[in-house]
Amino acid sequence: MSTASESGTYVEPGEFKRDTTYITTRITADGRDGYPVEAGRYRLIAARACPWANRTLIVRRLLGLEDVLSLGLCGPTHDKRSWTFDLDPGGVDPMLGIAFLRDAYLKRFPGYPRGITVPALVEVSTGQVVTNDFAQMTLDFATEWTRFHRPGAPRLYPEPLRAEIDAVNRRVYTEVNNGVYRCGFAGSQDAYDAAYDRLFTALDWLSDRLATRRYLVGDTITEADVRLFTTLVRFDPVYHGHFKCNRSKLTELPVLWAYARDLFQTPGIGDTIDFTQIKQHYYVVHADINPTRIVPKGPDLSAWLTPHGREALPGTPFGDGTPPPPPRETERVPAKSTPGK
Repeated sequence: MSTASESGTYVEPGEFKRDTTYITTRITADGRDGYPVEAGRYRLIAARACPWANRTLIVRRLLGLEDVLSLGLCGPTHDKRSWTFDLDPGGVDPMLGIAFLRDAYLKRFPGYPRGITVPALVEVSTGQVVTNDFAQMTLDFATEWTRFHRPGAPRLYPEPLRAEIDAVNRRVYTEVNNGVYRCGFAGSQDAYDAAYDRLFTALDWLSDRLATRRYLVGDTITEADVRLFTTLVRFDPVYHGHFKCNRSKLTELPVLWAYARDLFQTPGIGDTIDFTQIKQHYYVVHADINPTRIVPKGPDLSAWLTPHGREALPGTPFGDGTPPPPPRETERVPAKSTPGK
């Protein structure tokens, strides 16, 4: 059964399966799918709670697309029908004029049969969803939206490294990004045990890879780091307990913990993280796993701001580029949801 979850997840007896059928229309520089890159034409609909949508928030910040691609944020919780705009006055997105994200899906595809997922790109003038293909979306931000990149923007998907980035991303996606869900939504003990072993085998591989290199591929931040980070940052607050990924906490994996802190403290990455919304989403929406819907108070998040020591390794976050400016006032994460505030 598809739901309105961020990832189209559902549970079957045995191994967890993910609905991976997305709207594959692309927004490109040449407009070959009928949707050319244009300033102000599209609105990114995301949710800070969702790891897949969190990628788009980070990439949009790092590349400096805020002035050309507006942002609508859904709240952390939803029902089976749709993500909703309950953070906005009156519960209505101020630009699209809708209360339910599903309205944008149905406007283009009446009777749309699959989950209403974030992130989604919506054409403002028609109110129609263009795509919800989250994996392609950030690659296109990096390669198709280049004329709108800010000066000093990083090269998140540089052509010489694409084959290696793609290979790393495949393993990270299957074993880590999706691996935590395979643990959390396993429908049998055997399926859970297998998912658990696969997850921690991959995390051990990543620890070995990152022990002598600051970033996953090359010597600057790339798409690969963005994709891994959004899972790591949710690991202790959610996946360790809620999804039973409890061989080790992130804070007990020295290399990955230092790597995650390094990225968190990088402008444009950690400033997209809302720990309050992350916990609310998982513990409230996944009532089959947490029927009481009680949201835990912990863990202590202050250590995210402690020194990580990764500067000693080769590489710098932006290479020859520069960090993005601070987030605009209207897009800042509330202080109560960030460490040290």
